[in-house]
Amino acid sequence: MAELSPARLRTNSGPGRLLIAVYLLFAIAASSRAALQIATRFDEAPLAYLLSALAAIVYIVAAVGLARAGHAGRRVALACCALELVGVVGVGAVSLARPDLFPDETVWSGFGSGYGYIPLVLPILGLAWLRHTRRRTTAAPS
Repeated sequence: MAELSPARLRTNSGPGRLLIAVYLLFAIAASSRAALQIATRFDEAPLAYLLSALAAIVYIVAAVGLARAGHAGRRVALACCALELVGVVGVGAVSLARPDLFPDETVWSGFGSGYGYIPLVLPILGLAWLRHTRRRTTAAPS
């Protein structure tokens, strides 16, 4: 009988590097946008601006989790991608149903329409990559 050995692709290799780069790009964009909005116009749309800041934090932590590639990094990235997906779907739905709550856009409002819907697709790609790179059991040659 053949022994079983664990095999795992690293989350920070191959296409994972591109995914990390996109997360970092969105972290910079969301951080810059939120910082400017909070510093200059916070009273106009506090909920929207705080949600943009939350999105920025999620993007930063997800990028770090994917880049670390270890067990803890995978768990962090998984939690961030799941939170991001819930956030973009939830905020997207509420922003369309109750636009009065969002006098200004967030990264996630309109399901990320202001960013070409990438905020909607990104967590799905992140979760798919994490699934693709999860620990697998393969039979060793005898």
